[in-house]
Amino acid sequence: QVQLVESGGGLVQPGGSLRLSCAASGSISRVNVMGWYRQAPGKQRDLVATITSGGTTNYADSVKGRFSISRDNAKNTWYLQMNSLKPEDTAVYYCQIRTAMASKWGQGTQVTVSS
Repeated sequence: QVQLVESGGGLVQPGGSLRLSCAASGSISRVNVMGWYRQAPGKQRDLVATITSGGTTNYADSVKGRFSISRDNAKNTWYLQMNSLKPEDTAVYYCQIRTAMASKWGQGTQVTVSS
């Protein structure tokens, strides 16, 4: 059973930075895609960024140049570095790990960008 534990959300002023972490435990395929999604109130859950086990990254246009996804395969942990945060980045952020057989979501962490 794969378990994901997220950390790093919080309240930050516009222009500030936060780093989210997601640690996976359990039986994890070496071939996987780790990602971050977000869901604002009243909106659908949208892709933020993904990174494959080979290191290929993909970003939503709205976060390109501001957010960076990375992973530590030895720790089964991935990160989302968020810089130059804007109020419209406010959402619950969810991590996800996806393999050929299944996917798993984290519990979500609130990110609020406000002065």
